[in-house]
Amino acid sequence: MKREGFKMFLKPGCEAEYEKRHNAIWPELKALLKETGVSDYSIFWDKETNILFAVQKIDGGQNSQDLGSNPIVQKWWDYMADIMEVNPDHSPISIPLDELFYME
Repeated sequence: MKREGFKMFLKPGCEAEYEKRHNAIWPELKALLKETGVSDYSIFWDKETNILFAVQKIDGGQNSQDLGSNPIVQKWWDYMADIMEVNPDHSPISIPLDELFYME
């Protein structure tokens, strides 16, 4: 199992809505993530920059950002596009981060 981190960008003033939507994550999306090996998924918010920092454990070949061909993920991206910085296909602008330190 490996860990992956990435950052995304929240639109100003949308933090409460972002948190609300994620607190009510769709069961089918959660099941899809678990089925593809994504677990221990956390997203943190930097209030000064509106950067979202995500960390997830991956047991398989795909992380959450690699599932864009799935209709459930596409529907979620469409749902979130009004409160995040996104690409033309509504996927979140996501920048992978290299892990430099981990303490177990």
